[in-house]
Amino acid sequence: MKVAIVILNWNGASLLRSYLPGVLGHSEGAEVWVIDNASDDESISLLQNEFPDVKLVQNPKNFGFAGGYNEGLKRIKADIYCLLNSDVSVPEKWLDPVLPFFDTHPEVAIVQPKILDLKSPEKFEYAGAGGGFLDALGYPYCRGRIFQSIEEDKGQYDDIIPIFWATGACMFIRSEVFWKLGGFDTAYFAHQEEIDLCWRAQNEGHGVYYLGTS
Repeated sequence: MKVAIVILNWNGASLLRSYLPGVLGHSEGAEVWVIDNASDDESISLLQNEFPDVKLVQNPKNFGFAGGYNEGLKRIKADIYCLLNSDVSVPEKWLDPVLPFFDTHPEVAIVQPKILDLKSPEKFEYAGAGGGFLDALGYPYCRGRIFQSIEEDKGQYDDIIPIFWATGACMFIRSEVFWKLGGFDTAYFAHQEEIDLCWRAQNEGHGVYYLGTS
């Protein structure tokens, strides 16, 4: 199963310099790509000179999060896309639980790992945390974070469960399903696009899961 870790970038040279080494070092067996949304900082020269092993797609303009991924992913061939924010630090063996889960659960199209706060790793991260849901009024929330209240990680979400939405900060998705759904809805330039994508995936019978072992 071919995996492409795909980072969308716009004027994020400092983030690429900080976090790409860890992604490259801890993602054995996966290709690492950067889709650049027409940055005007040093992102391109940085990638070309300091990270020659990273594959690069250059979009002709800033299409935003949804459009940027839609355009860039057309150039990337893989069975599984991992859409990863440029400011995420990944640990060793973070991919190990993910690929076997896809192998043994063909009905699952989208997977999210546990996401912790980089500056306070004993706590969950605001974006995604322990898996996303909608409440009875349609408001999105995460286990581990409700509004501004952030929980400490005490192993309470080390489980594997179906969720309503996976965060775009780190989302694994089968490429075949991504394209059958038409990718992200570009009406969402940025924010909420991952909730819409997960909702549409479930409408087509695909599972969305949280994998607390990654």
